[in-house]
Amino acid sequence: MRGDPKHITSLVEYVKIDRFYISCHFKCDIKNKTVVSTVAFEPYNGKIEFTWAEIIFHPIRSYNKYYHTPITIYGDDVHDTIVLKAFKRVSNYFVWNQQQERYIYN
Repeated sequence: MRGDPKHITSLVEYVKIDRFYISCHFKCDIKNKTVVSTVAFEPYNGKIEFTWAEIIFHPIRSYNKYYHTPITIYGDDVHDTIVLKAFKRVSNYFVWNQQQERYIYN
C-alpha cells in the first residue's frame, strides 16, 4: 500500500460494527464502485498481560481492562487501524493513481 493512511480513509464510505465483525465499505468516487471488507472484531490488537492474582482477586477490573481498552477504527495519522487491516484484504480491487495521488477502483 502506498502513501499516507489518509489516502485509504478517504475511501471509507461507512463502517458497520457489530458484536463479532466490522464491515468497511470503501468507495471510489471516480468510478462509483464500492468494495466491502469484513474483519473480525478484535477488542484490542496489542498485548494485555494479566497475572493470576489479578484475575482471581480483581476479575471485574481484569474484564474491564481487556474489554474496555479503546480501539482505533480509523484515523489519518494512525498506521495500525481496523480500516487499514480491512483495506489490505481488498486492496487488489484498487490501484494507485500517481497523477491524482489516490486509490482508484481497478
